[in-house]
Amino acid sequence: MKSALTLLLAAVFLAPALAEEAKAPAKPDLKKGEAIAAGVCGACHSFDGSRGSPANPILAGQHPEYLAKQLAEFKSGKRNNAIMKGFASTLSDDDMRNVAAFYAGKQAKPGFAKNKDSVALGQQIYRGGIVAKQVPACAGCHSPTGAGIPVAYPRLGGQHADYTEAQLVAFRSGARANNAQMSAIAANLSDKELKAVSDYIAGLR
Repeated sequence: MKSALTLLLAAVFLAPALAEEAKAPAKPDLKKGEAIAAGVCGACHSFDGSRGSPANPILAGQHPEYLAKQLAEFKSGKRNNAIMKGFASTLSDDDMRNVAAFYAGKQAKPGFAKNKDSVALGQQIYRGGIVAKQVPACAGCHSPTGAGIPVAYPRLGGQHADYTEAQLVAFRSGARANNAQMSAIAANLSDKELKAVSDYIAGLR
């Protein structure tokens, strides 16, 4: 009887701890992430995710939670991109966490703004927004240096201007519909404003 009671009490006290342990995601495996980066991602994003084609995002140094979330949304179709859906569909949740952690651990090379004529406008939009158009300052969510906020908002600083501009255009048109907040903001930006703030972001560090 005493033995049965002891086992019952042990079960009562251990069950919550075991349940919590079962819920905790496995620690990312950087070696597996590296293998995925080399075999799947490197052709478009470069092996270290640094400065590949301007049409593709720089992944190095990006928050791992954001990268994993985007991969999951490509896989589910919430973020529409036929090429990325094909790649993401082959990845498990663990694969996504592993490759996201691998790229997050890399150091991105600094970028540069290229259009000196639009730097002032880009800076104004990024740091102060456009009050008359109800466009908030980008820095409010993505930080003054473009470092972003882990989990909530991606790192932007140093990102290819071409890629940033393309994403803002996609948010504005509805082609990218996985962030209602960004869709609403981009809807109020002109082509000139989109281009200026994208170029300014490329030089942030």
